Amino acid sequence: MVDNSSTLGETAHRFTRNGRELQLRVMAVAGGAEYGHVLLFGEVSDGCLVRIHSRCLYGESLGSQDCDCGPELDTALDRMWEEGGGILIYLEQEGRGSGLIAKALGYRESERRGTDTFASYESLGLPADNRTYLDAAKSLRDLGLTRVRLLTNNPAKVEQVRSTGLAVTRVPLHTEPLSQRAAEYLEAKRRRRGHMIPPYGVLSEPGMESVLERPAPLPGIWSRLGPALRPRHTVRRVRVKVRPGTLRRIWLRGADLPWGRDNGSDSSVSK
Repeated sequence: MVDNSSTLGETAHRFTRNGRELQLRVMAVAGGAEYGHVLLFGEVSDGCLVRIHSRCLYGESLGSQDCDCGPELDTALDRMWEEGGGILIYLEQEGRGSGLIAKALGYRESERRGTDTFASYESLGLPADNRTYLDAAKSLRDLGLTRVRLLTNNPAKVEQVRSTGLAVTRVPLHTEPLSQRAAEYLEAKRRRRGHMIPPYGVLSEPGMESVLERPAPLPGIWSRLGPALRPRHTVRRVRVKVRPGTLRRIWLRGADLPWGRDNGSDSSVSK
Protein backbone atom coordinates (compact mmCIF):
# COMPACT_ATOMS: atom_id res chain seq x y z
CA MET A 1 0.00 0.00 0.00
CA VAL A 2 1.29 3.45 -0.97
CA ASP A 3 1.56 5.98 1.86
CA ASN A 4 -0.02 9.34 0.99
CA SER A 5 2.22 11.45 3.20
CA SER A 6 5.44 10.18 1.64
CA THR A 7 4.36 10.13 -2.01
CA LEU A 8 2.25 13.25 -2.59
CA GLY A 9 5.26 15.30 -3.66
CA GLU A 10 6.64 12.43 -5.71
CA THR A 11 3.49 12.34 -7.87
CA ALA A 12 3.96 15.95 -9.06
CA HIS A 13 3.83 16.28 -12.84
CA ARG A 14 2.58 18.64 -15.52
CA PHE A 15 -1.04 18.43 -16.62
CA THR A 16 -2.25 20.28 -19.72
CA ARG A 17 -5.87 21.32 -20.18
CA ASN A 18 -7.19 23.75 -22.79
CA GLY A 19 -3.63 24.61 -23.74
CA ARG A 20 -2.54 25.61 -20.23
CA GLU A 21 -0.31 23.61 -17.90
CA LEU A 22 -0.73 23.24 -14.16
CA GLN A 23 1.18 21.00 -11.80
CA LEU A 24 -0.83 18.00 -10.64
CA ARG A 25 -0.29 15.93 -7.50
CA VAL A 26 -2.36 12.89 -6.56
CA MET A 27 -3.13 11.01 -3.36
CA ALA A 28 -5.71 8.47 -2.19
CA VAL A 29 -8.75 9.81 -0.40
CA ALA A 30 -8.91 9.19 3.35
CA GLY A 31 -10.06 5.63 3.85
CA GLY A 32 -8.22 4.26 0.85
CA ALA A 33 -7.89 4.48 -2.93
CA GLU A 34 -10.91 2.22 -3.42
CA TYR A 35 -13.03 5.16 -2.23
CA GLY A 36 -11.46 7.76 -4.52
CA HIS A 37 -8.54 10.12 -5.08
CA VAL A 38 -7.57 13.69 -4.32
CA LEU A 39 -6.12 15.69 -7.21
CA LEU A 40 -4.29 18.92 -6.38
CA PHE A 41 -3.95 21.26 -9.35
CA GLY A 42 -1.46 24.12 -9.23
CA GLU A 43 -0.99 26.07 -6.01
CA VAL A 44 -3.46 25.21 -3.27
CA SER A 45 -3.87 26.93 0.08
CA ASP A 46 -6.52 27.75 2.66
CA GLY A 47 -9.64 29.04 0.96
CA CYS A 48 -8.90 27.43 -2.40
CA LEU A 49 -11.58 26.11 -4.75
CA VAL A 50 -12.62 22.52 -4.07
CA ARG A 51 -14.86 20.23 -6.07
CA ILE A 52 -16.02 16.97 -4.46
CA HIS A 53 -17.30 14.91 -7.39
CA SER A 54 -18.79 11.42 -7.56
CA ARG A 55 -18.02 9.17 -10.51
CA CYS A 56 -20.50 9.13 -13.41
CA LEU A 57 -19.43 6.81 -16.22
CA TYR A 58 -22.35 7.81 -18.42
CA GLY A 59 -21.87 11.56 -18.18
CA GLU A 60 -18.08 11.83 -18.02
CA SER A 61 -16.81 9.03 -20.27
CA LEU A 62 -19.74 8.11 -22.53
CA GLY A 63 -20.98 11.64 -23.21
CA SER A 64 -24.50 11.11 -21.88
CA GLN A 65 -26.82 14.09 -22.29
CA ASP A 66 -29.22 12.80 -19.64
CA CYS A 67 -27.48 14.34 -16.60
CA ASP A 68 -25.30 17.29 -15.62
CA CYS A 69 -22.31 15.33 -14.27
CA GLY A 70 -19.95 15.91 -17.21
CA PRO A 71 -20.70 19.65 -17.55
CA GLU A 72 -20.38 20.13 -13.78
CA LEU A 73 -16.93 18.53 -13.74
CA ASP A 74 -15.79 20.56 -16.76
CA THR A 75 -17.09 23.81 -15.29
CA ALA A 76 -15.41 23.14 -11.94
CA LEU A 77 -12.07 22.49 -13.64
CA ASP A 78 -12.50 25.63 -15.75
CA ARG A 79 -12.88 27.66 -12.56
CA MET A 80 -9.74 26.12 -11.08
CA TRP A 81 -7.77 26.84 -14.24
CA GLU A 82 -8.94 30.46 -14.14
CA GLU A 83 -7.59 30.79 -10.59
CA GLY A 84 -4.41 28.80 -11.21
CA GLY A 85 -5.22 26.00 -8.80
CA GLY A 86 -7.75 23.99 -6.86
CA ILE A 87 -8.58 20.56 -5.51
CA LEU A 88 -10.71 17.88 -7.15
CA ILE A 89 -11.77 15.01 -4.91
CA TYR A 90 -13.02 12.27 -7.21
CA LEU A 91 -15.09 9.72 -5.29
CA GLU A 92 -15.94 6.20 -6.43
CA GLN A 93 -19.65 6.70 -5.78
CA GLU A 94 -21.24 5.73 -9.09
CA GLY A 95 -25.02 5.78 -9.21
CA ARG A 96 -25.35 8.11 -6.19
CA GLY A 97 -23.40 5.59 -4.14
CA SER A 98 -25.39 2.49 -5.12
CA GLY A 99 -23.31 1.43 -8.14
CA LEU A 100 -23.64 1.25 -11.91
CA ILE A 101 -26.09 -1.68 -11.96
CA ALA A 102 -28.40 0.16 -9.57
CA LYS A 103 -28.13 3.23 -11.79
CA ALA A 104 -29.18 1.24 -14.86
CA LEU A 105 -32.05 -0.36 -12.96
CA GLY A 106 -33.14 3.08 -11.80
CA TYR A 107 -33.17 4.45 -15.36
CA ARG A 108 -35.23 1.48 -16.55
CA GLU A 109 -37.68 1.88 -13.67
CA SER A 110 -38.04 5.59 -14.49
CA GLU A 111 -38.83 4.78 -18.10
CA ARG A 112 -41.41 2.18 -17.08
CA ARG A 113 -43.13 4.21 -14.38
CA GLY A 114 -42.60 7.79 -15.58
CA THR A 115 -40.92 8.77 -12.30
CA ASP A 116 -37.67 10.55 -11.52
CA THR A 117 -34.67 8.42 -10.57
CA PHE A 118 -34.95 9.31 -6.87
CA ALA A 119 -38.44 7.80 -6.75
CA SER A 120 -37.27 4.89 -8.88
CA TYR A 121 -34.42 4.08 -6.50
CA GLU A 122 -36.84 4.08 -3.58
CA SER A 123 -39.29 1.81 -5.40
CA LEU A 124 -36.39 -0.62 -5.93
CA GLY A 125 -35.60 -0.57 -2.21
CA LEU A 126 -32.49 1.57 -2.65
CA PRO A 127 -31.58 4.83 -0.87
CA ALA A 128 -32.43 7.85 -3.01
CA ASP A 129 -28.86 9.05 -2.40
CA ASN A 130 -26.33 6.82 -0.63
CA ARG A 131 -23.27 9.05 -0.97
CA THR A 132 -21.05 10.27 1.84
CA TYR A 133 -18.54 13.13 1.79
CA LEU A 134 -16.89 12.59 5.17
CA ASP A 135 -13.78 10.88 3.75
CA ALA A 136 -13.41 13.79 1.33
CA ALA A 137 -13.63 16.29 4.17
CA LYS A 138 -11.08 14.34 6.22
CA SER A 139 -8.73 14.43 3.23
CA LEU A 140 -8.97 18.22 3.14
CA ARG A 141 -8.18 18.43 6.84
CA ASP A 142 -5.25 16.02 6.36
CA LEU A 143 -3.87 18.54 3.85
CA GLY A 144 -3.89 21.16 6.59
CA LEU A 145 -6.82 23.16 5.24
CA THR A 146 -9.20 24.90 7.62
CA ARG A 147 -11.47 26.63 5.08
CA VAL A 148 -12.50 25.93 1.50
CA ARG A 149 -14.64 27.38 -1.27
CA LEU A 150 -16.79 24.42 -2.25
CA LEU A 151 -18.10 24.22 -5.82
CA THR A 152 -21.51 22.65 -5.31
CA ASN A 153 -25.28 23.09 -5.39
CA ASN A 154 -25.84 20.22 -2.95
CA PRO A 155 -26.72 21.31 0.63
CA ALA A 156 -25.98 17.81 2.00
CA LYS A 157 -22.42 18.09 0.73
CA VAL A 158 -21.95 21.48 2.39
CA GLU A 159 -23.43 20.21 5.66
CA GLN A 160 -21.23 17.11 5.81
CA VAL A 161 -18.03 19.02 5.07
CA ARG A 162 -18.89 21.68 7.67
CA SER A 163 -19.65 18.96 10.24
CA THR A 164 -15.95 18.05 10.30
CA GLY A 165 -14.97 21.55 11.45
CA LEU A 166 -14.01 23.01 8.08
CA ALA A 167 -15.25 26.49 7.25
CA VAL A 168 -17.13 26.33 3.95
CA THR A 169 -18.11 29.01 1.46
CA ARG A 170 -20.48 27.55 -1.10
CA VAL A 171 -19.73 28.54 -4.70
CA PRO A 172 -22.69 27.89 -7.04
CA LEU A 173 -22.00 25.51 -9.93
CA HIS A 174 -24.67 26.00 -12.57
CA THR A 175 -24.61 24.47 -16.05
CA GLU A 176 -26.98 24.48 -19.00
CA PRO A 177 -29.02 21.25 -19.33
CA LEU A 178 -27.88 19.24 -22.36
CA SER A 179 -31.36 17.91 -23.08
CA GLN A 180 -34.94 17.91 -21.86
CA ARG A 181 -34.20 14.77 -19.86
CA ALA A 182 -31.27 16.51 -18.18
CA ALA A 183 -33.49 19.49 -17.34
CA GLU A 184 -36.00 17.13 -15.73
CA TYR A 185 -33.21 15.53 -13.68
CA LEU A 186 -32.03 18.95 -12.49
CA GLU A 187 -35.58 19.80 -11.50
CA ALA A 188 -35.85 16.52 -9.57
CA LYS A 189 -32.62 17.33 -7.70
CA ARG A 190 -33.99 20.75 -6.82
CA ARG A 191 -37.39 19.49 -5.66
CA ARG A 192 -36.44 16.17 -4.07
CA ARG A 193 -33.00 16.90 -2.58
CA GLY A 194 -33.05 20.66 -2.11
CA HIS A 195 -30.24 21.41 -4.57
CA MET A 196 -29.69 25.16 -4.85
CA ILE A 197 -30.17 25.55 -8.59
CA PRO A 198 -32.55 27.48 -10.82
CA PRO A 199 -35.85 25.67 -11.46
CA TYR A 200 -34.93 24.52 -14.96
CA GLY A 201 -37.09 21.49 -15.27
CA VAL A 202 -40.46 20.38 -16.43
CA LEU A 203 -43.00 19.08 -13.93
CA SER A 204 -45.39 16.53 -15.31
CA GLU A 205 -48.92 17.85 -14.92
CA PRO A 206 -52.01 16.67 -16.82
CA GLY A 207 -53.10 18.97 -19.62
CA MET A 208 -49.84 20.90 -19.74
CA GLU A 209 -48.14 21.68 -23.01
CA SER A 210 -44.41 21.31 -23.60
CA VAL A 211 -41.99 23.89 -22.31
CA LEU A 212 -41.30 26.68 -24.75
CA GLU A 213 -37.56 27.27 -24.69
CA ARG A 214 -36.05 30.15 -26.60
CA PRO A 215 -33.94 33.25 -25.98
CA ALA A 216 -36.22 36.13 -25.03
CA PRO A 217 -35.25 39.80 -25.38
CA LEU A 218 -36.12 42.02 -22.44
CA PRO A 219 -38.44 44.29 -24.43
CA GLY A 220 -41.73 42.52 -24.99
CA ILE A 221 -42.52 39.92 -22.38
CA TRP A 222 -41.13 41.99 -19.49
CA SER A 223 -42.97 45.11 -20.59
CA ARG A 224 -46.23 43.12 -20.64
CA LEU A 225 -45.60 41.69 -17.16
CA GLY A 226 -45.30 45.16 -15.70
CA PRO A 227 -42.55 47.10 -13.90
CA ALA A 228 -42.91 45.23 -10.60
CA LEU A 229 -41.84 41.97 -12.22
CA ARG A 230 -39.13 43.32 -14.48
CA PRO A 231 -35.66 42.01 -13.58
CA ARG A 232 -32.95 44.26 -12.27
CA HIS A 233 -30.32 41.89 -13.70
CA THR A 234 -29.60 40.44 -17.10
CA VAL A 235 -31.83 37.49 -17.98
CA ARG A 236 -30.16 34.96 -20.23
CA ARG A 237 -33.16 32.74 -20.95
CA VAL A 238 -36.85 32.54 -20.22
CA ARG A 239 -38.74 29.26 -20.17
CA VAL A 240 -42.51 29.43 -20.23
CA LYS A 241 -44.86 26.60 -19.30
CA VAL A 242 -48.46 27.05 -20.37
CA ARG A 243 -51.83 25.42 -20.20
CA PRO A 244 -53.60 25.99 -23.53
CA GLY A 245 -54.30 29.70 -23.67
CA THR A 246 -53.01 30.42 -20.16
CA LEU A 247 -49.60 31.58 -18.95
CA ARG A 248 -48.72 29.15 -16.16
CA ARG A 249 -45.14 29.60 -15.06
CA ILE A 250 -42.02 31.51 -15.94
CA TRP A 251 -38.53 30.27 -15.19
CA LEU A 252 -35.54 32.59 -15.21
CA ARG A 253 -31.91 31.77 -15.78
CA GLY A 254 -29.20 34.14 -14.65
CA ALA A 255 -26.12 34.10 -12.45
CA ASP A 256 -27.32 37.20 -10.60
CA LEU A 257 -30.59 35.65 -9.43
CA PRO A 258 -30.78 34.38 -5.82
CA TRP A 259 -29.80 30.78 -6.51
CA GLY A 260 -26.72 31.96 -8.39
CA ARG A 261 -25.30 34.36 -5.83
CA ASP A 262 -22.09 33.47 -4.06
CA ASN A 263 -23.26 35.21 -0.90
CA GLY A 264 -26.10 35.12 1.58
CA SER A 265 -27.15 32.31 3.86
CA ASP A 266 -26.52 29.44 1.49
CA SER A 267 -22.95 30.44 0.70
CA SER A 268 -21.74 32.04 3.91
CA VAL A 269 -18.53 31.02 5.62
CA SER A 270 -19.46 28.81 8.53
CA LYS A 271 -17.87 26.23 10.74
